[in-house]
Amino acid sequence: MPTAFLGLGSNLGDREENLRSALQEMEKRGAARTVKVSSFYETAPVGYTDQPDFINAVAQVETMLQPAELLATILDVEKALGRERTIRWGPRVIDIDILLYDDISIEEPGLVIPHPEMTRRGFVLKPLAEIAPDLILPGGNTAREAAEVIASAELKD
Repeated sequence: MPTAFLGLGSNLGDREENLRSALQEMEKRGAARTVKVSSFYETAPVGYTDQPDFINAVAQVETMLQPAELLATILDVEKALGRERTIRWGPRVIDIDILLYDDISIEEPGLVIPHPEMTRRGFVLKPLAEIAPDLILPGGNTAREAAEVIASAELKD
């Protein structure tokens, strides 16, 4: 069964419950079975910074859906949980990104896997390294190594 890694984030309402609800909704719909979920990390917003802090996590899931089908279900789950797309990188009840899907690379309008910003975001790499430290990422580093690199860069700022 294909394995995917999903990045989850929320900065409105009950942020932790929003992440839990998103994974539960994915399971209810038969879209994904959760294998592992990282700890929840509180992080500052990126891009548009005039908004509340986020809670972020990464989940490893198994799915029978193809990547485009998984994305469609994710968008439906986000909408069902109250996501409104107004400001790019703005506040949101829930955000779910497909980070990785097996070893597949896809570059289509609206769907890019591996996620193009994944290796530049500490709020993705730290929880990913927690649940899959030896996972090889684009570029050849493990999740642990990539998280260490980004942590070092963030300390230099």
